[in-house]
Amino acid sequence: MREVVTDDLDVLLNVLSPHVRESLYQQADLSELLEVILDLGRPPEARFPHRELILNRKEVDHSDIDYAVSRIGEFNGDNRAGMERTLHRISAVRNRNGRIIGLTCRVGREVLGTVRMIQDLVESGNNVLLLGAPGIGKTTMLREVARVLADDLKKRVIVIDTSNEIAGDGDIPHPAIGHARRMQVASPTKQHAVMIEAVENHMPEVIIIDEIGTELEAQAARTIAERGVQLIGTAHGNTLENLIMNPTLCDLIGGIQTVILGDEEARRRHTQKSILERKAPPTFDVVVEIVGYYEVTVHPSVSDAVDSILHQRPIKAESRRMDEQGNVHREEITPAPMIESDQEQYDRQPLRLYLFGTNRSRLEQVAKEKQQNLRIVADLKHADFFLTTRQGR
Repeated sequence: MREVVTDDLDVLLNVLSPHVRESLYQQADLSELLEVILDLGRPPEARFPHRELILNRKEVDHSDIDYAVSRIGEFNGDNRAGMERTLHRISAVRNRNGRIIGLTCRVGREVLGTVRMIQDLVESGNNVLLLGAPGIGKTTMLREVARVLADDLKKRVIVIDTSNEIAGDGDIPHPAIGHARRMQVASPTKQHAVMIEAVENHMPEVIIIDEIGTELEAQAARTIAERGVQLIGTAHGNTLENLIMNPTLCDLIGGIQTVILGDEEARRRHTQKSILERKAPPTFDVVVEIVGYYEVTVHPSVSDAVDSILHQRPIKAESRRMDEQGNVHREEITPAPMIESDQEQYDRQPLRLYLFGTNRSRLEQVAKEKQQNLRIVADLKHADFFLTTRQGR
């Protein structure tokens, strides 16, 4: 079988007002529920993988929100709360006075089996970064990675759990992470400090971190990797190219810098004088783009992939899909580039000519007829080509 799912859904539904809970129990696909949205003055809403549903026409009032808030744990600095020994997460929306006027109740599930698509990568000892849009399954896969490394490979694994989303709320971590240890974070702004503390104090072999999102966290990740500790993390972004264009997180894949080439080197490369280059070795050896619940795209060598993207060479990647029986199918692919190539930029630039003994007006007429982009320059130093004729020599 492809997966086994445990979600403790009844625990989450019991914190909702009776009229919301009763409407949910009427849904045939309740087991696929993703989120319940409660916004003051609006009807309650449920979100499923392929649809959104207004549960009933009764508008949410303060009593509905207070009913739920009184049955869950305290909200931390990032307005998130959990439910002890479960993976569910409740996020609050507040007004300017601090009163809660909206709730997003996300269903947390332990899903066994999804790690098969990347199990060889995490067991190799390489640093692996998971990319994907919110809600696509990054954290779910991260939980199983923690369990496999701790239980099957008997490694010393520490999970940095900033919002208690990986291992659930409360002091006792959820069984979904196996024997991996969990370090909680008092405030999201201290996540980078706890990452370093884990390495210095607890001698881990593997650090697992969800949602690397700031420059300080990216720097902490590099420090951990340089100390020889395996790092498994996630970040928001659909593709590797999204990460390259993100100035905050691009250090995870080596950082990007602008290099100015000399005239001769630019001509030799057939490129413009200002180009992008990778600045340093990447923190993560492998990047996994999560396309869907049962499909990923793997970049097995981040340094090669980033260099290829910046220089517009074909990118070698691997698509992996898991079928209903749990078998993983692999296929070599060449993703279409999102960043414009140096050659494309070069082709758009005019060809600079220095003329000697050549009819300029005639040349410009021919260029217009042939739709060629030419520019006549007066200084030989600025020319790409020197053009003359036999008679002009």
